[in-house]
Amino acid sequence: MLNYARVLRLVKNGDNSVVGLEFRDEESRLEHGLRARCVINATGAFCDTLRKQDEPSAEAMISPSQGVHIVLDRSFLPGDTAIMVPHTRDGRVMFAIPWHGHAVVGTTDTPITELNLEPRPMKAEIDFLLETASAYLAKRPARSDIRSVFTGIRSLVKSGNGNTAALSREHSIAISKSGLLTIAGGKWTTYRKMAEDCVDHAVVLGRLEERPCVTRSLAIHGSHRPENRNGTLEFYGSDAVRIRELGTTHPGLSAPLHADLPICGAQVVWAVHHEMARTIDDVLARRTRCLFLNVRATLAIAPRVAELMARELGRDESWQQRQLEEFRAIAACFTVGS
Repeated sequence: MLNYARVLRLVKNGDNSVVGLEFRDEESRLEHGLRARCVINATGAFCDTLRKQDEPSAEAMISPSQGVHIVLDRSFLPGDTAIMVPHTRDGRVMFAIPWHGHAVVGTTDTPITELNLEPRPMKAEIDFLLETASAYLAKRPARSDIRSVFTGIRSLVKSGNGNTAALSREHSIAISKSGLLTIAGGKWTTYRKMAEDCVDHAVVLGRLEERPCVTRSLAIHGSHRPENRNGTLEFYGSDAVRIRELGTTHPGLSAPLHADLPICGAQVVWAVHHEMARTIDDVLARRTRCLFLNVRATLAIAPRVAELMARELGRDESWQQRQLEEFRAIAACFTVGS
């Protein structure tokens, strides 16, 4: 596994079959080549870019749409029960879910034509969520109550219908003439089925030995018995014990970095050494959900996170400053404008 590796070009043989690719390590800026029996294009909403590199005349598979979610404090949704509203004025469902000591409310479905790594919410989308949620939450939320807002892009498989809310959420697999295998569409709740279907096709393309799928009963890293609870570190599974030990061995790492966020210094150090975290964004948005929970509090602890990461990675002050600049630009996409 290698983070921050950008595919530069596909490699083909004399029969125009894909036999590998060339990529650039964005950290070292070095370029490398890989050979493979099968190349899988699993790049979500961006999959058509690679498909057109393989076959310029290929028609787009994806009809992207964005969904916006707002995060409020738990006073708007006390208790442990989620809410789902099956019919809203735009034809979608609305949900409000207890999440990491907060309440997350979603979602919208807005067709888009431009894909961005950091999509931004539209004012109308936020207004829609506030208006719809006000009829169901414990109290009426205002823009000033929003702790964070985040936007995701759905990689919906294209059809003739221009209404993205009506498009299927099922996944689709396409194999080009050169043998590039693309998997697109799907959703979080079907990821195991998506992976199994994709691997089954790859086995045939790569002429690999067929074996039964083992993921149904495979215990993944961190697996532990349900009764082994670990408080705010529970989602680390069995690793929670080692993170707590890290905080005990180094007392300065055990204290919360912010009163409004469920993160301590030990989690930052753990993410660097055991979870391949390379940037502030990795730690505060991908390995933890701080940026999704409270953007202001997250910006407040970003300098301390940069300092801890620099110490563990052997980076200098200039690296810290670059990281902070890049992270603040990303955090702007999670902030509600006036």
